Order: sequence, then structure tokens, then C-alpha cells
Amino acid sequence: MTLQVHARPGARRTAAAGLHGDALKIHVAAPPVDDRANETLLAWIAAVLELPRSAVSLRAGAKSRRKVIEISPADAGVATRAAALGAGE
Repeated sequence: MTLQVHARPGARRTAAAGLHGDALKIHVAAPPVDDRANETLLAWIAAVLELPRSAVSLRAGAKSRRKVIEISPADAGVATRAAALGAGE
């Protein structure tokens, strides 16, 4: 399963902020320095979806605001929680 994400690093706190086109917009409470924003984003997604951090990886967009997040394995419960965020695929 993949999630399309539009990340906004440097926010006060990490949180979903609605949709940005077809992607889930997420404010990330880390600067885009030394991969800290990406790591914070992946850890937040794993926590929200109630998965281990190792189940969530960055497939594309390491240096971009637009990212593709890979979630594996994805069962029906994960898909439901992802859809509740607004961008489940």
C-alpha cells in the first residue's frame, strides 16, 4: 500500500492538515536538514497507523515535499486508518 504525501517541514507539531490535491498534507515538526523531517514523518505515520516504524518506508521524494510512502504489510485495518487520514490508496 502507498500513501501520497505533501510534507511541510518546520511546523510547530507533526499533524495531518487535510489534502493537497490528491496527497495527504502533513505538517512536520522537524527541519529538512540531515533527513530529520523524513524520519519524523515516517515515525509519525507509523504511530498513527499503529505499525512498527520498520513497516513504513520512503519509496520516492527524499528531497522533495511530494513523497510516496510505502506501507508493508497492509491489512484492512491499516487501510481503514489510512483512509481516515484522507489519502489511503
